[in-house]
Amino acid sequence: MELPTPAPRIWVDADACPAVIKEILFRAAERARIETVLVANQWLRTPPSRFIRSLQVAGGPDVADDAIVERLAAGDLVVTQDIPLAARALEKNAVALNPRGELYTANTIAERLSVRNFMEELRGAGVQTGGPATFHPRDRQAFAAQLDRWLAQQNH
Repeated sequence: MELPTPAPRIWVDADACPAVIKEILFRAAERARIETVLVANQWLRTPPSRFIRSLQVAGGPDVADDAIVERLAAGDLVVTQDIPLAARALEKNAVALNPRGELYTANTIAERLSVRNFMEELRGAGVQTGGPATFHPRDRQAFAAQLDRWLAQQNH
């Protein structure tokens, strides 16, 4: 007898996740009845729901990332801006999605990692590289569209 496959979950690297994206995730969790876990090194307010919970981890570099990766199953969705976390999620056959709606793939992650490392080297050398671009409504729409696509695939 084959064991049933556990339902996929959504894992959110919540410390840097924009509030508008969390709201989209909360509505989707209720609508699709899918467990959504926000992981952060601070206490997070989540709406009362049997599908939404938060996991507070100790502070420190990569503590939240490590907590997500150790609990992650193949097919789960990870919402993160953190490129190394996205790479680790892909290694575990999970899906990684940026809050701006960009899906990380095996084809794009190596390039994203090398650009990130190059920018980090520039900053380490004192070069001002600027921050991320302003979050736009089109980013929110792109994220919602990718999330809907992933959710639709879970029902097949």
